[in-house]
Amino acid sequence: LHLIDNTLNPDFVRKFVLDFFFEEKQNLRFDAIGVVLNLVPLLLQDFLGQMFCTLGEIIGSTGSRLERTLSGIPGKKCGNIIFTAEELSNCRDIATMQLCANKLDKKDFFGKSDPFLVFYRSNEDGTFTICHKTEVVKNTLNPVWQPFTIPVRALCNGDYDRTVKVDVYDWDRDGSHDFIGEFTTSYREFSRGQSQFNVYEVTLLSFKVESEYTFVDFIRGGTQLNFTVAIDFTASNGNPSQPTSLHYMSPYQMNAYAMALKAVGEIIQDYDSDKMFPAYGFGAKLPPDGKISHVFPLNSNSENPNCVGIEGVLEAYFQSLRTVQLYGPTNFAPVINQVARCAEDVTDGSQYFVLLMITDGVISDMVQTKEAVVNAAALPMSIIIVGVGPAEFDAMEELDGDEVRVSSKGRVAERDIVQFVPFRDYIDRQGNQVLSMARLAKDVLAEIPEQLLGFMKTRDIEPRPASSTTPTTPLGLHKLRI
Repeated sequence: LHLIDNTLNPDFVRKFVLDFFFEEKQNLRFDAIGVVLNLVPLLLQDFLGQMFCTLGEIIGSTGSRLERTLSGIPGKKCGNIIFTAEELSNCRDIATMQLCANKLDKKDFFGKSDPFLVFYRSNEDGTFTICHKTEVVKNTLNPVWQPFTIPVRALCNGDYDRTVKVDVYDWDRDGSHDFIGEFTTSYREFSRGQSQFNVYEVTLLSFKVESEYTFVDFIRGGTQLNFTVAIDFTASNGNPSQPTSLHYMSPYQMNAYAMALKAVGEIIQDYDSDKMFPAYGFGAKLPPDGKISHVFPLNSNSENPNCVGIEGVLEAYFQSLRTVQLYGPTNFAPVINQVARCAEDVTDGSQYFVLLMITDGVISDMVQTKEAVVNAAALPMSIIIVGVGPAEFDAMEELDGDEVRVSSKGRVAERDIVQFVPFRDYIDRQGNQVLSMARLAKDVLAEIPEQLLGFMKTRDIEPRPASSTTPTTPLGLHKLRI
């Protein structure tokens, strides 16, 4: 609560702090109250209007400045409310560290282990969110991992004593990685140079902290996230008119494709000013001649595949189910290359492309897909893959960065740009779709800021200055009870 006396145009100068998570939809509500008597409860004071938004909408607005109309009183103009946001200076810290291990358990029958590390940041509710994976070191019980860089905020959210959990796994090609062990630590322990963790003697070889540009710096400077959707229309999904189909449109709930699209899209759309999203299908026969297409616009407009908002994408998806014939095979490369061609034209840091692919089966063109991913890794682009249905998704793990991806021509991808999750891991047995889809979005989007920064850093791209319309004394962000 912040009170300014006797004015219809208050300029609130007090700054408030909120934790910002790109991968979460953080809903905010603001009420404007005309205080008549200080001792009277707020519910009995003069209500002037209210406004709802997300924290992402504020951050994603030009210069992180958002102006909205107050509402809530029928038939009355309630005025406008303006928010500006700036990032705290300690959010800029970037940690670079290198670890090794000795005498790990032997998990492979015919060899040693292929170990890699997974880092998790602890959350307020006791859960953990993945924030980094190391590369896989093949066939050794004494691995030395390459140095890696991670924003301090991604590691501990600015709380230096917050628990950081590190799991050690033995990599398996089919994705069923064997658990070797784990340890917990904190950013503070890392920064103090604590060198050894647990019986496996995981050792911190080096640790340093520098200040660098952040994800918010680029968003405030005008970098737009361009969101593209690609949906699998192959026959293995089943007849859409049958309840057993993964594309079945039930009158009671959305199918897995629609739920995944909505969960991810509703967060990313806050960082795209025009809210126009290209949407494609692949693996279907198109009318009128039944030609097979591996990249067709869901709105049937090849000149302009954009849909208006996430609801527009869903509408185009449902309409396509009524007009195309599900067929095959499951080819990923054409869609990846389609988005990559767009990304090739904008490499100045003003745009970053995020492709969401939702599929039910095994990739048919893995060689071409690997080459497409390697090419895309040199562009301002990330790829999210959500696997729906009961199929085994072993091949997806090869694209997810656990192992260095090599194309058929022997070139190595310069960045890890692919994140894969199986939808079934997020099905809430209690039926709470809202919470389960929030977890899915959180996991697939958590790596996007780091991937964006990785591209900008390799190209020596600096964020543009925030818009000059931003007031010199920013309001900041309010820590609210919602």
